[in-house]
Formats: sequence, C-alpha cells, structure tokens
Amino acid sequence: MNILNLFKVSINAVANNKMRSFLSMLGIIIGVAAVIIMMAIGQGSKESIRKELSTMGTNLLTIRPGADMRGGVRQDPSSMQTLKMADYQRIMAEKKYVTNVSPEVTSGGQVIYGNNNTNTTVYGESPEYLDIKLWTIERGDCFTEEDVHKAAKVAVVGKTIVTELFGEGADPIGKTIRFKSIPMRIVGVLKSKGYNNWGMDQDNVIIAPYTTVMKRIAAQTYFSSIVCSAITEELSDAAIEELTQILRENHKLKGEAADDFTIRSQAEMMETMSSTMDTVTLILVVAAAFSLLVAGIGIMNIMLVSVTERTKEIGLRMAVGATGAVISLQFLIESVIISLTGGLLGILLGISASQWIVPAFGMPSSVPAWSIYVSFLVCVIIGVLFGYIPAQKAANMDPIEAIRHE
Repeated sequence: MNILNLFKVSINAVANNKMRSFLSMLGIIIGVAAVIIMMAIGQGSKESIRKELSTMGTNLLTIRPGADMRGGVRQDPSSMQTLKMADYQRIMAEKKYVTNVSPEVTSGGQVIYGNNNTNTTVYGESPEYLDIKLWTIERGDCFTEEDVHKAAKVAVVGKTIVTELFGEGADPIGKTIRFKSIPMRIVGVLKSKGYNNWGMDQDNVIIAPYTTVMKRIAAQTYFSSIVCSAITEELSDAAIEELTQILRENHKLKGEAADDFTIRSQAEMMETMSSTMDTVTLILVVAAAFSLLVAGIGIMNIMLVSVTERTKEIGLRMAVGATGAVISLQFLIESVIISLTGGLLGILLGISASQWIVPAFGMPSSVPAWSIYVSFLVCVIIGVLFGYIPAQKAANMDPIEAIRHE
C-alpha cells in the first residue's frame, strides 16, 4: 500500500470517531495555545520594557554613590555623600566620550497652588537633563544656566502637576507654586510621557535648577546621582571607563581600592531586564508545556483503545498482505494527524488570544514567529513518540488470533 492510500485510510479512521478524536486533540489545543500565549506575553513584556527604557535614551549613563563599609557594616548607597560639585566640574572639563551631563538632587513632598495640592518629586538638574532623558518642552521654555548660577526659584513641570493644581488644559506659565514653603515660578510644561511599565506616572514631576534644590529645598552639598549621555550607544563602555578614571582620581582611590561609586548604562539595564523576562518566560512556558505531556499521554491511551477495537480489521489487512511495518505506519500517521490538527487549532487559538484577549487585560503581547514553528514541530514529535507504542502493538499482532478476535 502506498503512502497516499495510508493517509486516506488514516484520515477516514480519525473522521469516523469525531468526538473521540476531538477529545484527544483538546489537550494539544490547550497546551499549544497556552505555550504561545506565555511566549507572547513574555516577548511583549520584553519589547515593552526595552521601548520604555529607550525613551530615556539608549546612551544614558547614571553615576550613583557606591555602598561603603564602616565599622564592618555596609552602608546604604543612598546615604553616601561621595558625589560632589568637584566631580561634576571635573567631568565637564575632561569628558571626551560624554556629551551632556547633569547633577541630580531629588526631594519628595507636597506642592501647593492656591487651595490645590498634590504629592510629587522635585528633580534638581541642569538644563542638559532634558536632552539626556529625551524630554520635550511643550509650552514655555526650560530654565537656563544663569538660573542655575543664581539658584533661581523657577521650574519646569509635567502634565500631571498642571492638571492637579490648575485644571485640565490650563496655562500655568508664569504662575507660582510652593514646594516645602519655597515659591517656584513655572517657566515651562513638559510634553506628556504617561505611565511607564512599572505603573509610575512620568508626568508627575517638577524639574528645577540643581542649585535651587540643593540650597533652598534639600539643604545639602552632595548629589544623589549624576546622569550623562555617551556620544553614541556604541561608545557607552568607553564613556564608563573614562568616567571611572576621572572619579577614581578625583576621589584619590589608588591600586586595589574599591570604587565608592557605581556607573550603570541604559544598555546594561536593558540587558538585565531582558534576561529577567527571558527567565520568567521560560518558567511560564515550561509550566504550560506540561499540559502537552499530559495531552501526549491522552493520545497514546486513545490510540491503544483504537488498536484494541480494530483488532479484527488489523488481522484482515495482514491476511491480505499488509506487513507489520505498513500497519505500524498507518497508526503512526493517525497519531500525527490527531496531534497536528490539535496543534494547528491550538496555534490559531493562541494567536487569537494573544492579539485580542491578552491586551484587553492591559498586558503587552507579541507573538514571536519562531514560537509557531516550534509548536508545529513539537506536535509532530508528540504524535510520533506517543503513537509509537500503539503502532507497535498493532504491528506485532498475530493475524490468525486477530481475525478470531471478537
């Protein structure tokens, strides 16, 4: 019997038991759909995070105080005061692979205008900060270097601040708000960025000259961090080496002395987040893949029942010349047909759910093409592996005993 005839016979055998065949496929359908949905969520989350981080500049570098050991106790990096004005000035004077630099001082609290108030964070920065973080002024202007030099009480605000204090669509330019009793005149409004992937409102922000925040609000002489932008993303590593050398010399760190600062690039953060999401996705996919194992066992059970029910048919086919290899191949084809059909339906279900249902719950989703190919291949493997035992059982039957079977 040729392959084409075997396929026809196998398809007829599957079609003659529609309900049984569908129930066998159901496990494959659910398993494949679950795997594709998990991969889509993982891939979508990774792409969303990378897109979110890239909006802050792919060449962004952040210098923070490093943890230190004092009396055998490791200090909190946020309590360290290792970044000073001298560091900023030397970076500005000696930088080669860095373009923009902004010292950063932050303070959280309540901002007030008239009878309205809201909680926010004030960021003390240089005018270059907007270029580093890819912020755009929608209305008004940014403060100037002269404002920084004079520690002027001026600020640029986000859309949430405007809405909470002045109302939707209001023009706050020139109006004075108060933060921790310090009056600040609004000179510009930032273009909205919305919420990020971590649920933080990026528009709930006030940006003022770093000297103003240091002297008038935070009353400190050190920086919380220093943010920079490398000339290009490819030169980020060279920029990190340059900044490390400048700061070590400025902090008089010699030989094997540990750095009292840390420098992180946006590319490094992207890589870390991508690696984390890959791990989470793998765990979810493995969990979903167990249902495919259960589905494979279900196919094997159904095929064993089918072999038993069709014992007489197998005996008759052997009596008219069908070899054990042909009988075995027929049942393998039936198993693969069930597995592949279930897999194709599962792929369609998984893609549909990823495109329509998952986004409805506010989760990012992106179906990678390779997940479809892998799912298809896995279905073939499941059909062959779990159809092998029933196929061998059918092939090893004694024709005489099979014909006598009732």
